[in-house]
Amino acid sequence: MTSKIVILGVFVADTAYRTDRQPRIGETILGKSFALGPGGKGSNQAVAAAKAGGDVHFITRLGDDIFAQMAHDTWDAAGVIPEVTIDHESYTGAAYIFIDDNTGDNAIIVSPGAAGRISVADVEAKTQLIQSADVFVTQFEQPMEAAHRALEIARAGGTKTILNPAPAAAVSDDMLALCDYITPNETEAEGITGIAVKTPDDAARAADWLLDHGVGAAIVTLGAQGVFYKDREIALHVPAIEAGKLVETTGAGDAFNGGFAVALAEGMSAEQALRFGCATAGISVTRPGTAPSMPDRSEIDALLD
Repeated sequence: MTSKIVILGVFVADTAYRTDRQPRIGETILGKSFALGPGGKGSNQAVAAAKAGGDVHFITRLGDDIFAQMAHDTWDAAGVIPEVTIDHESYTGAAYIFIDDNTGDNAIIVSPGAAGRISVADVEAKTQLIQSADVFVTQFEQPMEAAHRALEIARAGGTKTILNPAPAAAVSDDMLALCDYITPNETEAEGITGIAVKTPDDAARAADWLLDHGVGAAIVTLGAQGVFYKDREIALHVPAIEAGKLVETTGAGDAFNGGFAVALAEGMSAEQALRFGCATAGISVTRPGTAPSMPDRSEIDALLD
């Protein structure tokens, strides 16, 4: 079945450098590889959701430059429908990604450019689109006030809401109350709740805090430990689903969110949707890059079977 998903977020061009360690201030080191490709959490999630079978619309701003063309090429290939404002006074964003060649772990700096100028007015202009969706998803790479307003619009229209609170930032109780689902990783969960998250038991405590502050359901992603889910009726720890040798974890969280949104929009149960998201992420980490690592629906279904 098809499912309509609207995502508000950022596209950036990823510049990925792979080496043994990050340089210290004032130091230059040699890298082992470089790659330029499409990124941005919102865009990555849109690509993941579209390739997983969703009817996906992506709201953002771009500059008028070569990186904007990269964005459109990426969305065309994945089947994402762009809902784009061209900002001639800014630039399409970019990200620096350091990848540890020994572990595949990463550290990232994002400069969102035009997408950092997404406004409340931009969001309100898409009210009908947002409220026509089965699921609405956003993050924190664009301005917080735009994300907050979009969640209000989605909730008012009866659209299910997912907030991926990344990068980590303080979140008001008013915003938390607009979230049917919130999907922090360990670092983001600690940043919001003040509870250090290393294990599923820690995630359970962080989830309780989030539920107490108004969210409908909390999903704490735990990397190789899978995900922990809790709502007001059930608690679940779903292990990670391995699909092969680990290559890079950069896109794993976005893959999970995109896959989970599709499963939720298709009416799957919480456990089925979590497993679908984990399978999407499990395949993505066996490949380099972010958007290019996102699997097709047939691959996800095959892994789950």
